[in-house]
Amino acid sequence: MKEKLFTRNFTLLILGQVSSLIGNYSLKFALSMYILEQTGSASVFAGITAVSMLPMILFSPFGGILADRADRRNIMVALDMLSGLCVLSASFLLPSGKSLTVIGLLLVILSVLGAFESPTVQACVPQMLAGNNILKGNAIVSQVQAVASLIAPFSGSIFYTAFGIRPVLYASAVCFFLTALLECFIRLEYIKSGHKSGIASVIKTDFSASMQFLFREQTSVLKLLLLAALISMFLSGILMVGFPYLVRTVLGLSAEHYGAAESAMGIAAIAGSIAIGVAAGKLQTRYMTVLISVSGICLFPAGLIFITSASPFVKYLVLLLAFCCCQFICSMFSVYALSLIQQRTPEHLTGKVMSYVYTISLCAQPVGQMIYGVLFDVFSDSICLVLIPSGILICTAGIMSSGFFRRLETF
Repeated sequence: MKEKLFTRNFTLLILGQVSSLIGNYSLKFALSMYILEQTGSASVFAGITAVSMLPMILFSPFGGILADRADRRNIMVALDMLSGLCVLSASFLLPSGKSLTVIGLLLVILSVLGAFESPTVQACVPQMLAGNNILKGNAIVSQVQAVASLIAPFSGSIFYTAFGIRPVLYASAVCFFLTALLECFIRLEYIKSGHKSGIASVIKTDFSASMQFLFREQTSVLKLLLLAALISMFLSGILMVGFPYLVRTVLGLSAEHYGAAESAMGIAAIAGSIAIGVAAGKLQTRYMTVLISVSGICLFPAGLIFITSASPFVKYLVLLLAFCCCQFICSMFSVYALSLIQQRTPEHLTGKVMSYVYTISLCAQPVGQMIYGVLFDVFSDSICLVLIPSGILICTAGIMSSGFFRRLETF
């Protein structure tokens, strides 16, 4: 009998994620605008953003331990309630005259709470679903994230412009409280451990167990995790740093051109997650090497167009098409890789392994962005010397991984 995808638990999880992500994205966009308006300084804005990212990297592994040790439903409810209370408290403290301190502290607290929540949510998917439905479930979660990242900043900007920062804070708090309410109705099996140990002992034991799993028992999971991080490092640097730089600085096109391109990239990400969900059960693991290689090939026309004398608008169209294809493939690969990792990880280790996925991704993306920031500055007059070698490196990674994916398919 075909198993149902939208079970009661999974439906509640998705509805909660819709509410939570809309609140999160709208809030972060409005806070970014507020910081820039208050300071007028890109460096202050970048500094506050960077500091708020650190807790996510530092605390995510501990979030994985908590997700495997405690009731995951209760964790999500508590974290979303705390998020709503913190946002609401910040809205009351803003008029105190230390608004930047309040907002900086709020971003750090939300970052800490997010570090605990993300591994828990990712660990819930394989607990709620089974078989090919895990891939479909991850695809739906990815679609929700992509749609929210498109809609929420736009709605947040309208709300912020019309009413100011405090109403945005109120609305975001309501979103978090609504998410917590929906999560209260989720029913997940939880077996309480009979062993009572100190916190230090628990952390040591859990880290040891997860390291044993990754480095000895299932090295394929670790290799897949590192490969996904490597691809993410390349493509995030090119897409998140290179694209806006090429459109606005190198080609000299308007903000409207870049805005349209960002929307197209978001749609490509959604399309990729839909495609991988539709292909669940049909797409074989060995084809992942093809996806990686094709994403590298897409960079060749993007680089070659800069050798020609084509007009800026024609170069823009070629870039847009090439980068949208990269985004489409990247979305497919990331959802598939995440599902493979979840399927090969025992339930009692899922939270910890998901936290490593999250942490390594958080580290890989900024590294890629910094590398490509330097490369695009140095080779601003020879963009092909950045894009074409990058395409070759990604293709090489795809070809070299073919044996790995074939072996992965047999186990």
